[in-house]
Amino acid sequence: MTDDISCPLALVTGASRGLGAAMAEALAPDHHIIAVARTTGALEELDDRIKARGGGATLAPMDITNPDAMAQLCRSIFDRWGRIHLWVHCAIHAAPLSPADHLDEKDWERSISVNVTATGRLIPFVAPLLQRDGRALFFDDPHAGEKFFGAYGATKAAQIALARSWQAETARMGPQVHVLRPNPMPTATRARFHPGEDRTALASPADEAARLLAAI
Repeated sequence: MTDDISCPLALVTGASRGLGAAMAEALAPDHHIIAVARTTGALEELDDRIKARGGGATLAPMDITNPDAMAQLCRSIFDRWGRIHLWVHCAIHAAPLSPADHLDEKDWERSISVNVTATGRLIPFVAPLLQRDGRALFFDDPHAGEKFFGAYGATKAAQIALARSWQAETARMGPQVHVLRPNPMPTATRARFHPGEDRTALASPADEAARLLAAI
């Protein structure tokens, strides 16, 4: 791969599996993918699938909760390419279901770190790379206030609140911020919440990625 990439660049955070991987694959025919996730093996498998479709990817195996790593990544993107055209934020921590008075401290802290703090840190890092004509995609999953969804529901709602504030602030001048709502999919996140359900009735991540991208 050379630095001279003529197609648009898409940064996908949380790209190793589920909707993030499906979005990366759906974008690959027209975008160079910068894929961020903690799991190196899953990123390499994603890279193989992207290459099989004639696309290209830059793999960034790192934890989005590491501020130094994220700052360095965004700086490297700027130094190498100057900008990105699309940011797809799929990274999430799905804490196990639990009554509010039995929250596990480590899961609670991880939920805040991944779902809220990292998002609040990434928006200022990524916004200059998007410039005025770029686009950012966030994905709502409204469970706030539901029984046993305390950690996930509260922190996911906070993440989306941040995205909606940014959306309102940039409505006139850009970048364009979209908050989309996927249909239920047979992802690892959903399996953690609904372990016994019939997964054949759920929408495939690939189909959802295509539908969501067509909506923006």
